[in-house]
Amino acid sequence: MLEKLIIQKTLRVPASTGAAGDGTPVARQLDAVLLDAGFSASRALLEHIGALAPEPAMDLAATVVSAVRELVGDHVRHNAYFIGFPHDVPDTVEFWVERLGAAVLTGGGDAVFSGGVNLLELPGYGTYQHTYAELLAAHDELIAGAGDRITLLHLGDTAEVEAERLYLALAGSTTPHGEAGLELLSRLALACADGPQPDDIPVRENRAVLNGIRLVLGRPLVAVDTTTDVLRLACQVSGGDVSLMAATRFRAFRRPERRILLAALNEVVGASPAKLGDVGRYAERWKRLGERLHPHEYEQWPYAQQVFAVARGERKARSLAGRAEAAIRDGAIGPAASVLTAAPGLLLRSADRLLRLAPASERATVVDAVTGALGSASGRVLCSLREHVGNRLTPASARMYASRSRNAWVGPDRRAPLPAELVTELSARLDAEISARLPEPERPLVVDPAVLDVALPLSGKAAEGGFAVLPRGSRATVSGELLRFFTYWRQSSRRTDYDLSVLLLDDDYHTAGQVSWTNYHHGGVVHSGDITEAADGATEFIDVPLSVRGSFVVPQVYIYAGESFDEVAESMFGYQTRTREQRGAPFDARTVRARSQLRGQGRIALPMVFARSGDGWQAVWLHLYLRGQPSFNRVEENTFTTADRVRALMERDYLTVSYLVDRWRSRADVTTWDGASLPDEPVTYIGIEAPEDLPEGSEAYTLDRLNELIPA
Repeated sequence: MLEKLIIQKTLRVPASTGAAGDGTPVARQLDAVLLDAGFSASRALLEHIGALAPEPAMDLAATVVSAVRELVGDHVRHNAYFIGFPHDVPDTVEFWVERLGAAVLTGGGDAVFSGGVNLLELPGYGTYQHTYAELLAAHDELIAGAGDRITLLHLGDTAEVEAERLYLALAGSTTPHGEAGLELLSRLALACADGPQPDDIPVRENRAVLNGIRLVLGRPLVAVDTTTDVLRLACQVSGGDVSLMAATRFRAFRRPERRILLAALNEVVGASPAKLGDVGRYAERWKRLGERLHPHEYEQWPYAQQVFAVARGERKARSLAGRAEAAIRDGAIGPAASVLTAAPGLLLRSADRLLRLAPASERATVVDAVTGALGSASGRVLCSLREHVGNRLTPASARMYASRSRNAWVGPDRRAPLPAELVTELSARLDAEISARLPEPERPLVVDPAVLDVALPLSGKAAEGGFAVLPRGSRATVSGELLRFFTYWRQSSRRTDYDLSVLLLDDDYHTAGQVSWTNYHHGGVVHSGDITEAADGATEFIDVPLSVRGSFVVPQVYIYAGESFDEVAESMFGYQTRTREQRGAPFDARTVRARSQLRGQGRIALPMVFARSGDGWQAVWLHLYLRGQPSFNRVEENTFTTADRVRALMERDYLTVSYLVDRWRSRADVTTWDGASLPDEPVTYIGIEAPEDLPEGSEAYTLDRLNELIPA
């Protein structure tokens, strides 16, 4: 249902077109239910529901409740192994001995093998010994606290208008989307195929998604200007990876589809034969696609046939990158930079390497080429280079490589630092170009200080879908006295055992302790108990008092056995904050601060790290996955690799929303919002969420729209 997706993405509730009537009782009930989930309906939304007839009012209310409960993870039952958690959790070894004693008394000899103990064979180990209802009955009600989260829902336009608005924003985005964003774009593209289309589609993966819908519907393709655009499209309609990170098994194409794809290839190569140079990079995939498209049957498109001739090695076509690499191998760094001026984005992404390799006699040539490319590259590339340059004055203690699939590995930083004067010069030129591209503010800017430490969302692939999820490197202040982590998973077809663990690190990123299924207690940190299968879903919790010793708290999710994060029916990670007096069940939606999906490639997930900052704590988003072992992953075996990645991320300076706001200060009235009063005149508001009483005519850039602030 699109209405639910729109609510989850924008926190705007599409207005119902149902019959008018008296839905006031429904509005009152909705307001109470939403508060229990940590949400609140705006005055306009409650008035709208109150003016509907009871039946459409109830339909809309049910959609809203379902959407927000899924958003924070409250649509499933979060049971805990130990019914009294966080109290009455035994010592780990004592618990194992007690289970072993029960096995002996019941004749469970299979629990002991080759001098060891098979925990899975111990009676009651790893499976719930009580129902969810019994868990709730064992806990007092949550005591509401002033710091509990309340997220405001706003009234939107009709579902059709909201869908069209969101479709145009996603399709025309200047930054790539993650998996959840691309899936939403695909659904919206189908619903909006006959409506207005974006004037420009800068991101090629977005083009593939839109053209995939158009190909199936028999519509003309849009914005196809490279051979790789056609390859991405074929991957999209085959259910494959449009980012081309993974190989795709192409489906059979209908004859009309083959004609459309080959005609598009013919037009691209006919207009610019140099674009054949892109084919070699994906030669094997082009050969597999050729087996499905049968280009030899279509003599009317000779340029399309050349694509497959290049893929088979029957025709030579050197790429721009290949020519530049040949020049670099010959030591001709200046000429290599000159070659890359034809591709400004590629040149800027290669700038660091070229500047390091260039001898003194050629450095000016490289600098001039880089400077000349600034006006032609995308704003996203400019911001990425500005962030990169800002971190190149000194070598990093460890260099972290994070792929588009969020896999991460660390190695030594062997790059020589860039000269300080060069960093200053490049930074100034980048600042000037980025500032010039920012739109001229038509209204005063009002900025929520909570958004200033959010990293610019230069790629949606560096984050997961979910609730209050921030881009990698973003920081958020943590309130309360207690952190509670939770992970939930539900297996699809075979026994799957996920393990929530916490690694504690000191100031020097050395291990200061861990809590996991092998160690339920450490310095006040408590584990809820080990669940070893999840046919009906399972949850593990860890409580961390913010008085804990250590400088960094690193929650992790390990796949001990079974299905991967991409294979399970559902998996998530989140955290709650509470005071010690609040009591309540282990999971309460009102205390959930963030919830992210776990859908990465790897056997170990590192969603975030919590860092001590002065007298308080900050949550810093990681969104990383480690390869791990096929089975039996444990926190004890990964302390060094985890600490390396945490250190590499924590020591990096990320470009944040604060950077863009500072660019605006010289030419706009910028006010920091105090959380209370707002001006009477229309404003441009930038924040995590939009307040309720923005003056009419205002525009709000909230978490779902921060990518729109990045200049084109």
